[in-house]
Amino acid sequence: MTVIGLDDTDSRTEGMCTTYAAARLVECITDAGGTVDRTLLVRLNPAVEHKTRGNGALAVHCDLPAEQAVELATATLDMAAVDDPRTNPGVVIADCDPAAVPDPVRDHALAAVRRLLDIDTTRDRITAAGFEHAAVGNGRGLIGALAAVGAWRAVDDWTYERIAYRERERWGTDRIVDADSVRDAAKRHYPTVWDTVDRPSGYPVCVPRTPCPILYGIRGDDAEACRRVAADIESEPVARTHTFLTNQGTDAHLQIATLADLADDSAYRTSGTVREPPETQAGGHVFFVLGDGDVTVDCAAFEPTKRFRDRVRSLRVGDRLTVCGEVSDGTLKLEKFALRDRVETELVTPDCPDCGRSMSSAGRDQGYRCRDCDTHRDGKVHRQIDRDLERGWYEVPPVARRHIAKPLVRGGFDGPTHPER
Repeated sequence: MTVIGLDDTDSRTEGMCTTYAAARLVECITDAGGTVDRTLLVRLNPAVEHKTRGNGALAVHCDLPAEQAVELATATLDMAAVDDPRTNPGVVIADCDPAAVPDPVRDHALAAVRRLLDIDTTRDRITAAGFEHAAVGNGRGLIGALAAVGAWRAVDDWTYERIAYRERERWGTDRIVDADSVRDAAKRHYPTVWDTVDRPSGYPVCVPRTPCPILYGIRGDDAEACRRVAADIESEPVARTHTFLTNQGTDAHLQIATLADLADDSAYRTSGTVREPPETQAGGHVFFVLGDGDVTVDCAAFEPTKRFRDRVRSLRVGDRLTVCGEVSDGTLKLEKFALRDRVETELVTPDCPDCGRSMSSAGRDQGYRCRDCDTHRDGKVHRQIDRDLERGWYEVPPVARRHIAKPLVRGGFDGPTHPER
């Protein structure tokens, strides 16, 4: 078998898409008489500064001889949006079974999903493995390309995405997709197919807003269900379609850590207690302070997370949480959280047992007394709080969800879930 990894052919401003390059490469392989077993879409660390929107690398598993695959893969670089100086595509060709890549390549794939990696170390790993490679510019795309090569051995949770591509002359123009047909198809196949529509707003999340070749992408846990949803969408003409096996919707980017171990440019699952109450700041962003021992960290639910912020605003000092998200500039940007233990009471000034009026301070360290009835209490008392936030997991809505973040509807969480649709 031969494994071809590629990355960084696209641009934030010029368009293109590495999934499109991979789909075209698959066509070239089959035209050359080869067979493709699968195409992987591997989402890497979402905290990488140089990423385009989804930070995805691609791998094609085929039966072409490596020498022939090198020629086809290298030609794929001609599709890259190299007019953008930030686009630095790379391909890696491995002459081995994807389940038998060397340990350092598997480890590279795991690391690329969770940390920042450098080009020089990546080149050394490619050379040590004996893989062929090619790159344009500074070669940064080799990092993701090698990660894609090692992904089949590194990843154990796979989902699917069915992507429809636009006709070439329509790239960069407004997309024509019937939103009602998207909503109807999504409703029929939910929850097997997820994150197709943001239901409260009605927005079709599956339709991108960038100048890339993608018309829409349908994600889910079953390849055939994704195909059925895609087939039911009414839209402008579709030039080609392709189904990818992917680590989207898996939370593969999250590292389990204590608050003391958090570092910028990675994403974590960690726990603590709310130390300072949520505060809505300029722009509608909501912040609170989470603590564990002597360590505290700011947590944020930014305005694009919409109604999720209301869940965060409902938190109280003393609530015990598990939180998930990327750390940037010392702030954890919330993707989801679980309310583990919630504060059920609060300390308040006591009421007089005789007349029911609120008692007044009797002086420093002298408790409280009722001035009318002359009754006395030693201090404040506990009063039950009416909480509208139940225990369990909460998440940002589909319109704000990262590609790699796991939707609650997929299950497997350690507590009750309150999925967003």
